[in-house]
Amino acid sequence: MLGEARTKEIAERVLALSNADQTEVVILGEENRLTRFANSYIHQNVAEKNAQIRVRTVMGKKIGVATTNDLSDEALTQAVKSAIGTANLQRENPDFLSLPSPQPIPQVEGFVEATAGCTPEERAQAASIICRRATEEGLNASGAFTTAAQEIAVANSLGVFAYYPTTLTDLEIVIMGDSGSGYAHATSVDVTQIDAQALGQEAIEKALRSRDPIEIEPGDYTVILEEHAVEEMLFYLTYLGCGALAVQEQRSFMTDRFGEKIVGRNISLWDDGLDPQGLPTPFDYEGVPKRKVDFIREGLATSVVYDTYTAGREEGKESTGHALPAPNPYGPFPGNRFLAPGEATEEEMLASTEKGIWITRFHYMNPVHRLKTIVTGMTRDGTFLIEKGEITRPIKNLRFTQSILEALSSVEMIGKERKLLLSSSLGCGCVPALKIDKFTFTGVTEF
Repeated sequence: MLGEARTKEIAERVLALSNADQTEVVILGEENRLTRFANSYIHQNVAEKNAQIRVRTVMGKKIGVATTNDLSDEALTQAVKSAIGTANLQRENPDFLSLPSPQPIPQVEGFVEATAGCTPEERAQAASIICRRATEEGLNASGAFTTAAQEIAVANSLGVFAYYPTTLTDLEIVIMGDSGSGYAHATSVDVTQIDAQALGQEAIEKALRSRDPIEIEPGDYTVILEEHAVEEMLFYLTYLGCGALAVQEQRSFMTDRFGEKIVGRNISLWDDGLDPQGLPTPFDYEGVPKRKVDFIREGLATSVVYDTYTAGREEGKESTGHALPAPNPYGPFPGNRFLAPGEATEEEMLASTEKGIWITRFHYMNPVHRLKTIVTGMTRDGTFLIEKGEITRPIKNLRFTQSILEALSSVEMIGKERKLLLSSSLGCGCVPALKIDKFTFTGVTEF
């Protein structure tokens, strides 16, 4: 962690070195620490300190980017030269207008000293509780406990300077038995909010309950999705079409559908980088303040996120503060996803289900049809048959092929509680559990 004064000094040094028409500097500092365990013992404890400098230069309408993690004057000079040299080799981009001008940055708090100062001994203690309890049940525990302190600073030659420090803690657990497995996961800015013992017990109970699964036929079933499965599904939905570039390139399910009902009226989905219930970040990688963006409001397609470039391609649009680091072929992206909660408990969802499937989480998800939001993937680490309002037997994992919009059009019940979960791909989601009337499974597995 460099701190605000040092990052500003570095940024000003880089800007002074550049003779480009416009220049941007992004500084990313991190102190990441990880304790990993497998086969019920800790096998890895690592710590990494790093600082990365990303320089973007604009020559007319040509753009070049260079990066370095060497903070010496020589390395910074070379990074600027490389960015300018790359820009001069590019074709002009007629849609590029300018880097952003300064805007007021909102104040949010996301830095917790307890997380930044969390020791290897503290993480080992949490892991040992999980491993010891799993061993007592004849199971194997594996997982990773991460604590991190991170910072981002953005400056440009138009006068932008923004700095923000934050912390992150994430505990992911997989418990394996001879014929079943269980899973638990939690994310927070505050390590004291992570209850390792409770999470470990949750995964252990899943693994015990998952023993000796039966096989069922693929087909359409009512499902209850735990928060882990919901988060993965919503990541893919936002990835497939909640960014302006996807709409502009006619590859988003939102294209030409704003104002239309696209899912059930009980669904509202948005992105909000300022909400303290998530992992707050007040500005994006261009130094533009984040705004709350409603993607779906009571079932209606509402809006998408923008960065400076995509906003410049549409008259009357402004960046919503969702730029990714340059160079970025994906366009703006929502990294703080929220799904509105409902009124149901998971017990009420279960009691109301005559026959269905309880799903802990998904994995190996991949898009099949972008415009129809069809994805395929598999269940994992706790898949159970529901009969007459009760979980009766574990079942072998199933492959699904399902339109996300169609699934969200048949949501019968929504959980009243939400969980914050770091995405395995990008960003985080704060989501409730869902009961969905119809979900299509297309194949079975041997496990």
